[in-house]
Amino acid sequence: MPTSMFTDAYKVLVNALVKARKDASVSQTELGRRLGKGQKFVSVIETGVRRVDLIEFYVIAKALGYDPVQLYAEVVTVLPEWVEI
Repeated sequence: MPTSMFTDAYKVLVNALVKARKDASVSQTELGRRLGKGQKFVSVIETGVRRVDLIEFYVIAKALGYDPVQLYAEVVTVLPEWVEI
């Protein structure tokens, strides 16, 4: 069984966060600053090295100016019907 961090479903989540950041014209460095973290924190999330939990997703979405519920809803619409954990 694959680690969920590296499944296609997890990649959908990461890709949504990366797209949201880029659409907001925010660099990894700036997002890290907004989160009170460094650029590396954002980089390890975006490269799939570090898994994002629900609270982190919420804070990242807010830091990018997104409604976390709406952003999550967008992620859910492209997830496969069955997702392994």
